[in-house]
Amino acid sequence: GNAKKWKEGELTLPTSKGMCLKARKGEKLRDGYIIHFSWDNADLSFAEILEDAGKTPLPPYIDRQAEEDDKQRYQTIFARYEGSVAAPTAALHFSDRVMQSLAARNIVPAYLTLHVGAGTFKPVSAKSIGDHHMHNEQIVVHRDAVVALRDYSLKNIICVGTTSLRTMESLYWLGVKMQQGYEPGEEGFSIHQWEPYEHVSSQLPSPEEALDAILHHMDSHGLTGLHGETSLIIVPGYRIRMAHVLVTNFHQPGSTLLLLVAAFIGNDWRKVYDFALNNDFRFLSYGDSCLLFRNQDPL
Repeated sequence: GNAKKWKEGELTLPTSKGMCLKARKGEKLRDGYIIHFSWDNADLSFAEILEDAGKTPLPPYIDRQAEEDDKQRYQTIFARYEGSVAAPTAALHFSDRVMQSLAARNIVPAYLTLHVGAGTFKPVSAKSIGDHHMHNEQIVVHRDAVVALRDYSLKNIICVGTTSLRTMESLYWLGVKMQQGYEPGEEGFSIHQWEPYEHVSSQLPSPEEALDAILHHMDSHGLTGLHGETSLIIVPGYRIRMAHVLVTNFHQPGSTLLLLVAAFIGNDWRKVYDFALNNDFRFLSYGDSCLLFRNQDPL
């Protein structure tokens, strides 16, 4: 949104390490720019520079400066790897005490990695959803998570967050492609925005069969994990295959996240949001959570 204010030339950015960090606006993309960074201390990695010069990346709708407490508050207990530009906020509702309570009820966790991208905040401005350009997000999944999903595919799988749901649905389509002979390259697998909508539902495998295809690929290649990217968009008309229940926050109008909720529970999404509005529920990142049950039939 501030790109228009950035004229040509380099910007010098402040750091506390006594070095010169510069940023130069490069080539224009469809919905942004390539930014080139350079610095004069070869002993520091860019990750170390970001940690020093950067601030906690609060979503743009949190209208205040980041505070020191945000380093803990705007972070989940599941965080392990650097790469996201924002927290997967549905997971902010989980604490160690909550996880212990779930374990006592024999609810077994499985962990996925999806690096949240800046596009998650991009509103749908196109007149038709078919003209909306969905962002890519990076996925890492380990074999034990795929096995857990396979074992529970006929039971209730509870998905925490829209990012996790996109990951799990992308895994399903990866399995579909592998059944058809797809082999990911060294750069990893890729699931494109509208790819799932090109298939005929009656010809598709079950979630168990799709996950079996992934496990077969991993075992035959001696892999303990897979990485790739997804730009899958989930909108009304899409049939959810992997998750039965979704834990998520309340999302803003005109967002792909609200479209995902509508696809997950059907037309009842209006009742859910009317109830939230009429009872002063808090929306967005630091807001309230809801538990949604999948509508079995696509709209």
